[in-house]
Amino acid sequence: MTSPLDEVSPLGSFAQVPTSISAADEAHLLRAIAVAALARANGNHPFGAILVTADGTIIESQNSVVTGNDPTGHAETNLVRLASARLDKTALRSSTLYTSTEPCAMCSGAIYWSGIGRVAYALPEQDLGAMVPSQDGEPTLDLPCREVFARGGGTVVVAGPALVAEATEVHRGFWDAR
Repeated sequence: MTSPLDEVSPLGSFAQVPTSISAADEAHLLRAIAVAALARANGNHPFGAILVTADGTIIESQNSVVTGNDPTGHAETNLVRLASARLDKTALRSSTLYTSTEPCAMCSGAIYWSGIGRVAYALPEQDLGAMVPSQDGEPTLDLPCREVFARGGGTVVVAGPALVAEATEVHRGFWDAR
């Protein structure tokens, strides 16, 4: 049996980063799912994200698309804005962004350009797409984050999906009336 630390990807001169989900990752993903539930309770789409730095600093953000009347107000883009204002590139590179749902193409681009080194997600984008065939009359964008990151010159390590049942629960019934 291998541990998450047996599966690593080098990030240039940075430390090696696990590509699988550990027990600590699961705890952070559960928090991201809880933040998604808060977003839903606050009248937004049920998505949440947290960033954990190498020294243990945690920054949280939730979706604000509805209440902010901003289609770019996804949990991950909001988190990138917050984290980039507080942390330098070295801290971002050694951080992990945990998200309740796989980042969309827009969020993946923001994550890539911010320099965040690792993403761990719960619900896969394809599972979300099955629940949300369209938003505001537009079909969803089926472009997994791994494909977006693979097109860049840098490295973003991706771990997930994990805790799919828990991540699905926060969406239960939300998209039915939309």
